[in-house]
Amino acid sequence: MSSKSAAALDRRTNDGGAGFIGYLTVGYPDLETSIEAGHALVDAGVDIIELGLPYSDPGMDGPVIQHTGQLALDAGTRTRHVLRAVEALSGRVPVLVMTYYNPVHRYGVEAFARDLAAAGGAGLITPDLIPDEAAAWIDAARAHDLDRVFLVAPSSTEARLASTAAACRGFVYAASTMGVTGERSTVDGTAEGLVARTRAAGAERVCVGLGVSNAGHAREVGAYADGVIVGSALLRALGDGISSLRHLATELADAAHTARRPA
Repeated sequence: MSSKSAAALDRRTNDGGAGFIGYLTVGYPDLETSIEAGHALVDAGVDIIELGLPYSDPGMDGPVIQHTGQLALDAGTRTRHVLRAVEALSGRVPVLVMTYYNPVHRYGVEAFARDLAAAGGAGLITPDLIPDEAAAWIDAARAHDLDRVFLVAPSSTEARLASTAAACRGFVYAASTMGVTGERSTVDGTAEGLVARTRAAGAERVCVGLGVSNAGHAREVGAYADGVIVGSALLRALGDGISSLRHLATELADAAHTARRPA
């Protein structure tokens, strides 16, 4: 058993750069367009796709992701549609579903893992689930060969960093700043230190999200992280059409892939 997302990141970091991970809300602006947007990301050079499962109480998300999620819910997007999008895209790049844990719990943890694996999914990112409370998901993920991606933040203690690194498979998601997701004018200065601390705690791969919105950010973060995660900026571009999304994604991918760590 091996991690699809880890393999995708390793291909980039072995070349000296970083991976580019793009987030899309399934069902925004509609299901078929969100799948088309996923294909556009792959064409632009994305290494891993995160597909967001729309949720009615997205307390950790910023305004763009909240807005797109609500539109998707209003249009009738449900878990089965997310799995359909996974199936449509997973033959091209690893696809991780990013979801609050309640939909997984309500679906049935074992059933969710089974159906995600059957759709070709690589695993889950669970922003509101900590390893201490994730035994059921960890067991199901192991049984179905799925990645488990948990989050760390600047406030995480060394003990929390170590337990999270040990529980993850694929990579550790480093939230670059405290607060909700969304675009920012600069990437928080604590991000590089958080990546270093997380690696020191045992993480093999650390990817950075929250606040990355342009090629300059991607190049900056790619110089020290294994992957650069972008969500809100891509969704904002998608609001202007697939061509705008593809253009921004190409710039972000090129920046991440050509970022170079100091010797």
